[in-house]
Amino acid sequence: MRNVIKRLAAATALTAAATIANAETQGVSDDEIVIGSVNDLSGIFAAVGVPATKGANVVFDRVNAEGGVHGRKIRFVVEDNGYQMPRAMQGYNKLLNRDKVFAMLQSLGTPMNVAGFKLLDPKGIPNVAPLTAARQMLQEPMDNKFTSFSTYFDQSRVGVKYLAEQFGGQKVCTMYLPTDFGEEILEGSKAGAEEAGIAFAAETTHKPDETDFVGSLSKLKEEGCNIVTMALGVRQAITVVGTAKKMGLADMKFLGTSASFLTVVAQVPGGVTDGFYAAASWQDLWARADEPAPAAFIEEYKAATGEDPVGFSMLGYSAAEMMVKALEAAGPDLTHESFIAAMESLDYQDELVGNHITYGPDDHQGADSVYVSVVENGAWKIVYEE
Repeated sequence: MRNVIKRLAAATALTAAATIANAETQGVSDDEIVIGSVNDLSGIFAAVGVPATKGANVVFDRVNAEGGVHGRKIRFVVEDNGYQMPRAMQGYNKLLNRDKVFAMLQSLGTPMNVAGFKLLDPKGIPNVAPLTAARQMLQEPMDNKFTSFSTYFDQSRVGVKYLAEQFGGQKVCTMYLPTDFGEEILEGSKAGAEEAGIAFAAETTHKPDETDFVGSLSKLKEEGCNIVTMALGVRQAITVVGTAKKMGLADMKFLGTSASFLTVVAQVPGGVTDGFYAAASWQDLWARADEPAPAAFIEEYKAATGEDPVGFSMLGYSAAEMMVKALEAAGPDLTHESFIAAMESLDYQDELVGNHITYGPDDHQGADSVYVSVVENGAWKIVYEE
């Protein structure tokens, strides 16, 4: 009888401990998990943020319809930063203090994420799959930070080396926004030039709302630049490539990173972006539309939204699937500690994005590969992998 009483007491204590842990874990209740995002739904990277958010919601809506994760529905709260710092900080404050989010998913913008860490880190809030490939996304303390793919630095470095070897380019230049995002691509471009044994010749800085690039391109022409890397907004990148063609700068090869690796960039009417390169850490969706995983995703996304997906729809979907995998692995007694341990246990082939995702206690970057692609006839085509 005493043993039975002891076992009952122990079970009661464990249940009570689990209840207390959940009660003390922000954003977790008996029937809900609150996930937040500070994204760009209206600014210069809305072509990234809007489809990525829709892709994530397709996953969360399906999971919720099937009963959620360990009996908890996922509530995904997205705040629009418009790619503006004040709005981003308003969003972080709301999500953390009013919505009481458990974790952040797909927050967009290098400077926005870096500023947000000052609010996330003291609370131990996980920041998962941010929509930026900046190295600062894994700054210390690293325990609560998880990125999906290779960095802007490595993408720029690998892309420059490839173009130098492929076309014999001798001078590298960079056009960039003077932010953490732009500075990292500048540094990666210089590193790529050094590894290729060629010169880094010039740089030009730009405002987020700048639309006239004739003067900057004329300067780069005078400097003899034949490889030009870019850290600009989506429309700006398209404008630069189109302007260069009108100016007859056929010898310039333009390279973007994952921030420019968008379906909309490839599909600009009139072949404006044909010949534009981008280095990213995933493979283009529509180039693999006949493969099982992309085909299934395209069908599910279109049924859910009534729209054809684009590349960042796929990224949002993939990130949400990863979040669900970690929540499932963390078990019913969900805490930040159990979630982080679950993230560090993930090791799987993501057939949708075409890359292997693996984490560990000392490795919070999911994939390391860099794919260089070029626009041909309105579509992305892989030309190199490292």
